[in-house]
Amino acid sequence: MSDSTRKYVQLRSFSHPRYWPTWLGIGGIWLVAKLPFSIQLWIGKLLGILAFHFARSRRHVCETNLRLCFPELGEPELQQLLRKTFESNGIGFIEIAIAWNGDRNRYQDLADFHGLENLEAAVAQGRGVLLIGPHLTTFEMAGFLYSAIGELNATYRANDKNPLFDAFMFNGRHRSYPGMFERKEIRGAMRCLRQGRVLWYAPDQDYGAEHSVFVPFFGNPAATITAGSRFAKLNDSPVIFFSHYRRQDNSGYAIYFSEVLTDYPSGNDEEDGRIINRLIEAAILKQPDQYLWLHKRFKTTPPGKTGNPYSA
Repeated sequence: MSDSTRKYVQLRSFSHPRYWPTWLGIGGIWLVAKLPFSIQLWIGKLLGILAFHFARSRRHVCETNLRLCFPELGEPELQQLLRKTFESNGIGFIEIAIAWNGDRNRYQDLADFHGLENLEAAVAQGRGVLLIGPHLTTFEMAGFLYSAIGELNATYRANDKNPLFDAFMFNGRHRSYPGMFERKEIRGAMRCLRQGRVLWYAPDQDYGAEHSVFVPFFGNPAATITAGSRFAKLNDSPVIFFSHYRRQDNSGYAIYFSEVLTDYPSGNDEEDGRIINRLIEAAILKQPDQYLWLHKRFKTTPPGKTGNPYSA
């Protein structure tokens, strides 16, 4: 079934014993979503610290990314940022539990929105609005909080390895996003824009060389997907940069909608990639630890070059 018309999935059909470990995980996520916010944050930080010490392969990926993108950092500063990044990602995991299972009314007062007038003016044009932004660790929480005051629709990547978790993930996100489009379902996403709706798209992960251009990301060539500019061109939809942060004291969230981009799309895929990567870099520099550095952003090498920066 097309994800644009997919509805909530009944999870009771996943009764086979092979799903029992996933059910235990889902139960834990559900329980965490019911706890007080201060305890949720504490658990998230603890999970991040544990992952820092025991998830060695992910720590290697994260450290490699930080060394590539912040070569000016001395070793103590880099190790401090590495640890803080894991703590932020641990809290981000708990925020996913909140977004997928929590009571929205409990968290409404935690959000400060900046630039809502930019989004409202763009929506009023009637050509749909494309929100582009990075995978900051607060991305699930930001969508959850905004859904209390407006409608967002989103693209996502399905979990093909675990049908139960994929269904659980879809149901959780569908609470915040009435339109959910798997990343390969281009027609549904485009139809969303044609209908004058808001579509959220994050172009900062490495999906391989196909449909990508190699442009700098913190000075390193990175495979950067170009679907965002194609989405915007289709309906002449205004594009707004979307960013969101957890406050330093963990007291809440700041969510930003930029003014409509005037130089994007430019008509040139490489230039569009550079524009978006520069915006993402600036967003990351505001809170470097709150980016998803655990992703292998540079796993695809440019044509003619060999070697994987994540090789041990």
